[in-house]
Amino acid sequence: MRTLRPLFDDLARPTGSPITNHHRPITLLDVGTGLADLPWRAREIARRRGLRLYTIGLDGAPVLARAASRRVNAALCADALTLPLRDRSVDFVLCSQLLHHFEDARAMRLISELDRVARRRVIISDLRRSWLAAGGFWLASIAFRFHPITRHDGTISVLRGFTEGELGGMVVTATGVQPAIRRRLGYRLIASWTPAEAGRQPQPNEHD
Repeated sequence: MRTLRPLFDDLARPTGSPITNHHRPITLLDVGTGLADLPWRAREIARRRGLRLYTIGLDGAPVLARAASRRVNAALCADALTLPLRDRSVDFVLCSQLLHHFEDARAMRLISELDRVARRRVIISDLRRSWLAAGGFWLASIAFRFHPITRHDGTISVLRGFTEGELGGMVVTATGVQPAIRRRLGYRLIASWTPAEAGRQPQPNEHD
């Protein structure tokens, strides 16, 4: 799965980081987890590679947090803009298809929160803005007889996506770190970076 590639690419690099300590699992927080598809998939891939991955799914909607609890080790219902976790308390932080729902100031705060709690790496996957993609979605939604609300919301979501420069600039402004940004099929962008203070002594994991 392309969204998870930066995570497993990072784990494949030989380092002296405490993450290689086999006495504790690697921790992954998925912010805006929905039905927890991504952490569930990540844990399966990790298991096949002989890695222990402790997954945490966080969503602001109680019904989704309850649904996610069946597919993650721990589920949290909380505000993504005020994550209930200590600084540098999670190895990897993932946020997929959530950022474009926030206006500029709140989007910057979300990025800052993701960076704050991450020990090893932050991964943001979101939409790449494109009039071509928006038009294609609109035409497909007519052909497949999508509900008018779905048609409208889907088109607006694509147009609320980001260019590479916009997403990279937001991360730099919020964190002081220049992210690696990759284009993916389906008009997606993936930004990933190592938090600037990741070299600090890690704190014990905090999951409650």
